[in-house]
Amino acid sequence: MLTADDFRRIAVGMKDVLEGAHMGHPDFRVNGKIFATIHPDHACGMVKLTPEQQQEFVKTHPHAFAPENGAWGRAGCTSVRLDSVDEETLGEAMTLAWQNIGRAGATKASKPSRPRKPKFLLPARKRKGG
Repeated sequence: MLTADDFRRIAVGMKDVLEGAHMGHPDFRVNGKIFATIHPDHACGMVKLTPEQQQEFVKTHPHAFAPENGAWGRAGCTSVRLDSVDEETLGEAMTLAWQNIGRAGATKASKPSRPRKPKFLLPARKRKGG
């Protein structure tokens, strides 16, 4: 049986993770984006998986994993019952969530930026002879 402290230990053990908080409960971020949270009741956590990863965890560990409610759940946010998951399985799910966010940040940073429109326009030059 895992606790919220175990969840926290696994999350902050990953490279470049910062613990923060929002809406009254702890969150864990990499590249400034949340990949995991601890629910306010401390009985569950959330890992941000892809929908395909979520399906696999729910299928193989139905007592421990479930989609979060609404659009967040459909997007891959997955609830983890701490009293029903072992450390290895939680570590696997959390690693995937961390990688998902890390990859997204790397992809964004490597995209070429679009030229920006100037904030002001320079006056048009007068043509010679006209």
